[in-house]
Amino acid sequence: MMRRQTVVEYVVERLAKLGITDCFGLPGDFAFPFDNAIASNESIQWLGSANDMNAAYAADGYARIRGASMLCTTYAVGELSALNGVMGAKAERSTIFHLVGMPSMRFQQLQKVMHHTLGDRVFQNFINISAQAACVHTILTPDNCTYEMERVIATAIANRQPAYIMVAEDLATRPVTGPAVEPYPELKSDADELKAAVDAALAKIQDAKTGCILPAFTVSRFGLQAELTALIEASGLPYATTAMDKAVISEAHPQFLGGYAGKFSAPNVVEAVEGSDVVINAGGVLFTDFSTGGFAHTIDPARMITIGIDSTRIDGRVYTNVRMRDMFVELARQVKKFTDVKLQRPTLAELVGGPDDPVTAASLYPRYQRFFKPNDIVVGETGSSASGSGVLLLPDGAVSHTQTLWGAIGWGTGAALGTSVADRNRRTVLLTGEGAHQLTANEIGSYARHGVKPVIFVLNNKGFGVERALEEYPDWVYNDLAPWDYHTLPAALGCKDWFSAKVKTNGELETAMHKADATDTASYIEIVAGKHDYPAGVKLFHTRIAELYGI
Repeated sequence: MMRRQTVVEYVVERLAKLGITDCFGLPGDFAFPFDNAIASNESIQWLGSANDMNAAYAADGYARIRGASMLCTTYAVGELSALNGVMGAKAERSTIFHLVGMPSMRFQQLQKVMHHTLGDRVFQNFINISAQAACVHTILTPDNCTYEMERVIATAIANRQPAYIMVAEDLATRPVTGPAVEPYPELKSDADELKAAVDAALAKIQDAKTGCILPAFTVSRFGLQAELTALIEASGLPYATTAMDKAVISEAHPQFLGGYAGKFSAPNVVEAVEGSDVVINAGGVLFTDFSTGGFAHTIDPARMITIGIDSTRIDGRVYTNVRMRDMFVELARQVKKFTDVKLQRPTLAELVGGPDDPVTAASLYPRYQRFFKPNDIVVGETGSSASGSGVLLLPDGAVSHTQTLWGAIGWGTGAALGTSVADRNRRTVLLTGEGAHQLTANEIGSYARHGVKPVIFVLNNKGFGVERALEEYPDWVYNDLAPWDYHTLPAALGCKDWFSAKVKTNGELETAMHKADATDTASYIEIVAGKHDYPAGVKLFHTRIAELYGI
């Protein structure tokens, strides 16, 4: 008679069937059953991290490329350490299955005083906290395991947000007793609501002489780039993206206009977006403060068609139970072709600064732009790096990942590990500053441990650069940092064969970039820059904060 799978074996095997081949996390005694099941599963590779928060950041980056990821931490101290990363994934719609082992039900019922608790004999203190970082959660038992996993998976995939899965250590290794359950069917649109939404959208588009499309980050989270590209091409309309949505659709496409940040965008982009008769908000763009130059956008809501994940809004009416994919497909099939369209492609940032000149914000970012290759995965750390690189034109197939909404500095170093593992055939390029890097730099050792080969640029401008830029007085003591010798970190953290360099001039930077291009190993380049030299976007936001808040 075949042995029945244990609860944890079932969970791990079921998640592997989603195409997840790696699990980020840290071990812990309450989570040992999960840890053992993961390490024993031939389809899943255990990828240990330096700490739980870094593991959550890595899982976020992985899910952005693969569609879903797995994270495993222990009860209380592990799960709460990971919470910032998981909550950011919820905000920015990244599907992480967060597995947590907790004390045995036997000890819970006996109300034993256990480690990793508050000493109050209460074992449910943390469930509501961690559940807030997820769109769905469950406590598994041998009886409910099969149907609860299908419910959790279906909900997490439908929302593209984290799921929180707990199991007590004594129940974790017991055989599953519940019946086999079929996966939930894929969500479909209500046929009548879909037709009504499509008809309303087509009527609004038909009446328009000009139009524009704003693709949202959700398009990539749901893997609908091909469907939206078909709509863009069928309509002939130009498209622009906010910072959060950068490169959702390839920026090499002839209908791409550039970045949109309200009135601070290029004049042709402002005209196309704010002056169009109809604007198709494709996926539910979040007009955040960072994405709009401090709410500098003025799009008439009456002109907008907002196609969300599961509803569409047109002229004040919301059409419910209408899936985004179905809207894209039907509109692409029926939409009229706009023929008199003004298309003005963005151009490469001008290269400035001589080889012997020091690296400045003005000289650095155009050189980044020329370093990028087709299909690169560019991870921009929150702050100066994301702001400076957000205006750069990316080559065909290159994608951009930032944490524009949640904005936790330090995210980039962990997330870039996840993107590197998720697709080892593409190059990950991490752009970070030393302020953010100091929060999570211990994860660098995991890059070598797990055999990935990113290119990492660390901008050293003597402190929290973006915080200085946002201040009226930039040199408060709390913006200072310990003066690390950054380019020596890889070797110290076990990355023995990496190419590493420290550069101060444009010529030294270009030489290091050429070597990074030519080497077969990972590369780590420390860039020394001015303490008060900021990208234009960061300077702008300082001005906008003063205007908005009367500082």
